[in-house]
Amino acid sequence: MQIPVIEKIHRLKDLGKAVILAHNYQPAEIQDIADFVGDSLGLSIEAARTDAEVIVFCGVHFMAETAAILSPQKTVLLPEKEAGCPMADMISAQQLLELKAQHPNALVVSYVNTTAEVKALSDYCCTSGNAVELVGTLDPDEEIIFVPDQYLGQHVIDKTGRDMILWPGYCPSHVIITAEDIDKARREHPDASVMAHPECTGRVRACADEILSTSGMLRFAKQSEKKKFIVATETGIIYTLKKQNPDKEFYSASDNAICPNMKKITLEKIVWSLEDMQYKITVPDDIRKKAKAALDRMLAVMPGK
Repeated sequence: MQIPVIEKIHRLKDLGKAVILAHNYQPAEIQDIADFVGDSLGLSIEAARTDAEVIVFCGVHFMAETAAILSPQKTVLLPEKEAGCPMADMISAQQLLELKAQHPNALVVSYVNTTAEVKALSDYCCTSGNAVELVGTLDPDEEIIFVPDQYLGQHVIDKTGRDMILWPGYCPSHVIITAEDIDKARREHPDASVMAHPECTGRVRACADEILSTSGMLRFAKQSEKKKFIVATETGIIYTLKKQNPDKEFYSASDNAICPNMKKITLEKIVWSLEDMQYKITVPDDIRKKAKAALDRMLAVMPGK
């Protein structure tokens, strides 16, 4: 029944010289029609390398902004304008300015899960996969403000021993996973390895065998000799994991770990996006340049991560 829609997407994509990106948390049918599936920053970097004129980002708003920051010459479309990120919305540029005023000598490290305006006020960006290593490269005498995810920030503190000023933000889809969920999953699958995202709470991270970003989970599952995995992150990645490792078994730590915003994009909305060139995501040039500088500083010290 969806075949005509899929055919239409491919036709419109070719006509519009577009590339379709899908985050690992997107629904299965969206992942299947995408040119690239991955994490937010990795997808934006991939798209920047293509000769596509249009980027259709199947993700949430800050991800499309990042694509616009890295590819200002391309048209960036978000098929669902209401697909936002609660965590990114937990800190505004004004709030960060006020925090910086309280700590005028502090470096600001912002998670990529932030708005372009927050990135523009930051010294470095980081990903969940490179945050520990990036902070480890910074001058140990420097004061650090880390925004917005307090749980990723605490994970960095635990791993580096660095004291940081944390913003009290969090991802609702990750904090809903509990240590009790992990215990229950372990009882049901005693021979499975537990992979947890660093956005999970400290109690959940303490239960995990591995603490990994989404890309890290995909790499680990592929390389591991283990055949069974309990996955403590948004449930959408289970499809990706199974697709890449058909001989292995994956169990979600919690069926409640769903990001509703990630599920707002449909095949039909991609069609409408390509037909009407909606919804265009743009970043003012002054903000874009400052945000890109924070991303570039990260890439300079963490190439390939």
